[in-house]
Amino acid sequence: MTAEIKLTIPERLGRLSDAVANKVLTPNVVNGAPLPQATLVSNSTAPADDSPRWNTEEVRTLVEEAMERFASERPTASDAWLAPRLHYTLRLTRSEATDSGLWNFIALRVAPDFVRWRWGQEKNGRMVVRQAARFSGRWDIQCFSRLWWAAELFRDGEDYRPVSAACGNQDVLNTALRLDMNHHRPSAQALVELLDKGIVRTGRDVNGLVKAAGAAGSTLVYEAIAPDEPRDYEALQQWIESVESDPVWNPNTLPQGPVDGSVPFRSVQQLTNWFEKLFETAPIRGNETEDTTEPESVSP
Repeated sequence: MTAEIKLTIPERLGRLSDAVANKVLTPNVVNGAPLPQATLVSNSTAPADDSPRWNTEEVRTLVEEAMERFASERPTASDAWLAPRLHYTLRLTRSEATDSGLWNFIALRVAPDFVRWRWGQEKNGRMVVRQAARFSGRWDIQCFSRLWWAAELFRDGEDYRPVSAACGNQDVLNTALRLDMNHHRPSAQALVELLDKGIVRTGRDVNGLVKAAGAAGSTLVYEAIAPDEPRDYEALQQWIESVESDPVWNPNTLPQGPVDGSVPFRSVQQLTNWFEKLFETAPIRGNETEDTTEPESVSP
């Protein structure tokens, strides 16, 4: 792997605008050339406040641990381990997590070596990432934002176990993550339930289910079938503010997320049963008995 020239890890998280990121992510850089550190440093902005949650030390230690822990495996295996710990470490509101400048900063100034390790392929002594969007791109594609948002959408309150299950299947991250259905918490938990039960196993299974569920309804339909409960935003804020007093992430046990309310069990079961029925009639690409017609309507 080609080392970054004069890569100095900043002590605090900041922002790098999309315009700056696009300027530095030339084809040469994406193909493995070192990043222009001087340009990145001079165009970075400081965090909005002096909260300890903007310290970079734990984020940097986290990605180093991931690269070492999964050095002998495919980098994709790191997603299920890293996502909950990244979410636990980066205590953000959803509004803050929509700021692409933060994710640009992490990818380009805090951990560009991780982006190359996770998404690169070695060619002529360089790690070629191919897609600039892995450094700076849409929330469900960018290297770090995709993992944080996966943890946010698939956690069950403080319980990160569903996150590990969801992130263990690349098709959940690559396909299902960006769908509106997973912004409805019972829908996200129902998908994880089908993964845990072994009803949905392969990437093709996930894609088939997602297609069938998308054809059968919308987020409004899911909410009518399986209502959610409002999250406790005060508890979320308390969790965010407790970053300095809480223990750091543990490499071997899952941390505890914000105690802002679990997903209603009955709603998850209602959608799990409905999705299971949909899946029975969903056309799965590659199956010998594949039917190219639309899945028949299944009543919840």
